[in-house]
Amino acid sequence: MMMLYSRIEQANQTTAVAPLLILHGFLGMSDNWKTLATQYAAKGFEVHAIDLRNHGRSFQSPDFSYALMVNDILEYCMAHNLTKINIIGHSMGGKVAMLFVVQNLQMIDKLIIADIGPKYYEPHHQEILAGLAAVNFDLKPSRTAVDKILENYIPDFGTRQFLLKNLYWQTPEQLAFRFNLKDLMANANQIGQQLPQGAKALCPTLFVRGGNSNYILDDDYQEIKQHFPAAVFETIAQAGHWLHAEKPQDFFEKTIHFLQN
Repeated sequence: MMMLYSRIEQANQTTAVAPLLILHGFLGMSDNWKTLATQYAAKGFEVHAIDLRNHGRSFQSPDFSYALMVNDILEYCMAHNLTKINIIGHSMGGKVAMLFVVQNLQMIDKLIIADIGPKYYEPHHQEILAGLAAVNFDLKPSRTAVDKILENYIPDFGTRQFLLKNLYWQTPEQLAFRFNLKDLMANANQIGQQLPQGAKALCPTLFVRGGNSNYILDDDYQEIKQHFPAAVFETIAQAGHWLHAEKPQDFFEKTIHFLQN
């Protein structure tokens, strides 16, 4: 059995709260949540920031679907004796979290979904994937050279910085991406899959969206409520899809208030 990699932050104080799992988005990793994980730990949560399959330091596999990722999380929880948990899921990680919760409701205390809904999303990562695929690491490019290549496809500086965090020195001379680009590209059509019809969970649920993002629209609230009848909604002004990175303090304040009340 292959186990997911995680960064575990021990709670800074002994409390009776359920541990907190954090699930990153497509092409992200647990490292993106390091600062926030420390803040949640300071409030008494044992935090498990997880690398999903084909991302970060977790195992790589040609098999990639939400059903498989949910099973990975379940196996992780069993291996770490986590019987009651809170979950924060961003984007793709939010889709994983939603499916996990409706299938394992007895394990869930509270659920937080960051800037994604249960609906179907058209494939929209083509330019990003094309840019990443254009990098030839055999030519031993520097970090700056990789950024220059990506800039031809991805003009947004913030998005490139997010992606460049996945660079690491595979050997002393050669950089590589931590994510498994080949198999993620082959399965890119899986990312936008909708939550199954009729899937429902009654746990306390918070949907947080970015005010500048179009991933969750006002029109989506009704469908979200059909799946998560107890859902409440928050919007972080002047934040896009990577709301936790763009407005970390706002994100922390809204989420910790929900977790603690």
